[in-house]
Amino acid sequence: MYQRVRRRKVAEINVVPYIDVMLVLLIIFMVTAPLITQGVKVDLPKAEAEPLDKDSKTPMVASVDANGQYYLAVGGGENQPMSAEDVALEVAARLAVDPQTPVVVNGDGAVSYNAVVQLMVLLQKAGAPSVGLMTDSPES
Repeated sequence: MYQRVRRRKVAEINVVPYIDVMLVLLIIFMVTAPLITQGVKVDLPKAEAEPLDKDSKTPMVASVDANGQYYLAVGGGENQPMSAEDVALEVAARLAVDPQTPVVVNGDGAVSYNAVVQLMVLLQKAGAPSVGLMTDSPES
């Protein structure tokens, strides 16, 4: 009278472990994404900082004062306030003539960190391969 109906067994994939792994990866990416920031490439010294050799080329000194005005001194010349574009053009022109000329940043102690970073970015865009930072010795 009654016939037995055979049912097929369907293969099922247990996706719960995959969802757990996905959620863990999502949390890791959410935590690490804000930590990835861009920065200005600065070649840090491998040893204690030493003054430039007397035999080295005279560096270009790009300065920013407490008021945020830019200056560029080449070979100990007079410092006149310059716009950011003028500093970039002057540095690019001098580096085109002599790419081995050292470039140094001199920032006033009262100037914001942002102003010094903006000057370093400006020099990098002008073609300076590396930028040094001027400091006073602790004794002075």
